[in-house]
Amino acid sequence: MKQWTIEQVTAEAYDTREAMGQAAAQRLAEAIRTKLQEKETIAVVFASAPSQNEFLRSLRTIDSVAWERIRCYHLDEYVGLPTEAPQSFATYLRSELFAFRTPLEFYALNGLNDPAEECVRYTKLLERHPIDIACIGIGENGHIAFNDPHVADFADPARIKKVGLDETSRRQQVNDGCFPQLDTVPREALTLTIPTIVSASHIICTVPGQRKSDAVHRTLFGPVDLSCPASILRRSARCDMFLDFASASRIASQ
Repeated sequence: MKQWTIEQVTAEAYDTREAMGQAAAQRLAEAIRTKLQEKETIAVVFASAPSQNEFLRSLRTIDSVAWERIRCYHLDEYVGLPTEAPQSFATYLRSELFAFRTPLEFYALNGLNDPAEECVRYTKLLERHPIDIACIGIGENGHIAFNDPHVADFADPARIKKVGLDETSRRQQVNDGCFPQLDTVPREALTLTIPTIVSASHIICTVPGQRKSDAVHRTLFGPVDLSCPASILRRSARCDMFLDFASASRIASQ
């Protein structure tokens, strides 16, 4: 394992995706135990993407997590995608995590609802149960959730909003094997905004794969600006970033 500390981010790189996922899951379990010493219940938000597979599969094997005291959100959802579609992010979390562990609540975003009404509904939930821990990834264009550079706002007044997805973000969904071709990827999504994500007192960021190496480098060593939305993680309260050697390849000599 190799480690770097850049402002509020501690990045750790592991030789395999499996080792990365196990380390991220253990860190989340520790963070949950710590927060539950302060509060009766906590809120945790999860990312939904193949980059999270090893992390979630490790997390569901940890018996010490008090899921009955955890309310869960997810970061984003496609607009107009049927809830039973395999590409639905809520469906992914149910399959990869909640089929094995049952939280106190899982607040699923519904991309078939009117987007404005769904944003109002989710905003009320987030106000009632603010996020304590955020489990996120980073996109190839540096996005967090679906805050692509052209819609990202470090001072966004909204907690959740509807956005148009840029081509790089949509093409990543094809590269990840989630959609067969670009024209089948939805063009709009609901996403938690950047201030909502970084309001968490602890962020667990899991980012494997060679295609993410440039975004990782820009996040850690580039300017903190909207050209790489994930760079704001350096201004968070605490972010633990978990990489494999492929995603860390551009920072290995730093």
